[in-house]
Amino acid sequence: MKRSDFHYELPPELIAQAPLPERSASRLLVVPPGEGAFEDRRVRDLPALLQPGDLLVFNDTRVIPARLFGQKDSGGRVEVLIERLLPDNEARAQIGASKAPKPGGRIAFDGGGGAEVLSRDDAGFYHLRFEVPDALESWLLQAGRMPLPPYIRRAPGQDDDERYQTVFARRVGAVAAPTAGLHFDDALLDALRARGVQFGHITLHVGAGTFQPVRVEDVHQHRMHSEWLNVGAGLIAQIRRTREAGGRVVAVGTTVVRALESAMHDGELQPFAGETRIFIFPGYRIRSVDALLTNFHLPESTLLMLVSAFAGRERIFAAYRHAVRERYRFFSYGDAMLLFPESGHS
Repeated sequence: MKRSDFHYELPPELIAQAPLPERSASRLLVVPPGEGAFEDRRVRDLPALLQPGDLLVFNDTRVIPARLFGQKDSGGRVEVLIERLLPDNEARAQIGASKAPKPGGRIAFDGGGGAEVLSRDDAGFYHLRFEVPDALESWLLQAGRMPLPPYIRRAPGQDDDERYQTVFARRVGAVAAPTAGLHFDDALLDALRARGVQFGHITLHVGAGTFQPVRVEDVHQHRMHSEWLNVGAGLIAQIRRTREAGGRVVAVGTTVVRALESAMHDGELQPFAGETRIFIFPGYRIRSVDALLTNFHLPESTLLMLVSAFAGRERIFAAYRHAVRERYRFFSYGDAMLLFPESGHS
């Protein structure tokens, strides 16, 4: 299995630079199992595509305004992207600077406050201690900027504070949005409830590592970044009831799949809170979900590999060719797909 097996050509103008005015107006490419024809729909059509008793599982993580700008005590400019909040106003972060700051160095931020560089780990992440007048999480709401992905070639605006956040976000800690969830607005959620669709939640704090490219050609040698997740006993009971009643478990996003597969032990879902480095690529059989709603992913990315494991690489690449031909919008602010497993069952 090679990284280059997951390359595709994408016209740059298909990379969505901003969200549509209405969340649920995004297009939805339905990819049925087997050889069924693709369907071009809208996300707002989901109630007609799901059955009463199906269970939608969302990721309720909340994105923090994790990007900061400032200068080192030497005067050099720096950009800081917080990767994870730690106790005692400390954080794990990436730092962009012409010259890497050393332990003991200090950063003064444009929005006030500062930080001391405590250490740097083997993966290149810095451990910072913030000196700010409030709890770090609260201070970031005033001083930080929304960390839009690197392929969005514009500065974040006020609209992004709302739109790069799901309407059900509640547990603070992500530095990238679980983007499949961005398509849901209150009207769509109400229509799904009226249809008899159930809702459940996991938490997985998406890290900046989600944008890190696969750098090795042999996929088996890639080492995944670590992310924190929580799959509660209540959700597992919901999933069990859904399956026993003949309903389907539909993951809203790849982060939900990663969380549920990380909570699988001896073929059964178990409550789990902690770190995951799970890497899902073809050859891995996903058992925890029956369908997957997901955005379109970057060429050669681990997320493209995950959806290929779920629906089959050839099927996914045929769907992507269709999406390019039909001018779908790609990546975080783009359109979505509804996928079913390669074999027709999980």
